[in-house]
Amino acid sequence: MLQKAPMYSYIPVKDLSRARNFYEHKVGLVPKEERLGGVIYAFGDHTACFMYPTEHAGTNEASQAFWQVEDVEREVADLRKRGVKFEEYDTPQIKTENGIAAVGKVKTAWFKDSEGNIMALVQRLDLPH
Repeated sequence: MLQKAPMYSYIPVKDLSRARNFYEHKVGLVPKEERLGGVIYAFGDHTACFMYPTEHAGTNEASQAFWQVEDVEREVADLRKRGVKFEEYDTPQIKTENGIAAVGKVKTAWFKDSEGNIMALVQRLDLPH
């Protein structure tokens, strides 16, 4: 049953070295292991992602993956200090202020990585801190 199985994300990259530099130095990720020409990064609650080289990196115009965080403002401020630039949106559905959109019970901030992938930080406001 897939509903009970952990789900992992992929991060497609054109230049593995450039992407590792971005994620390891700007985002602050620590690689867990290198495998099959790519890199595995482990996260909380036994989740992870696999970064791998492909010519199709950065072609998705939607969010690739997100981190669920406790305080989106704090995370955005920390990542900005490291040189991560957050996207600004002004659409009928989403309007960001200082890189963060508050819609319903969720606050979200998006950034593009070195390969053009759109990644997000999401804070659920209906969860206790």
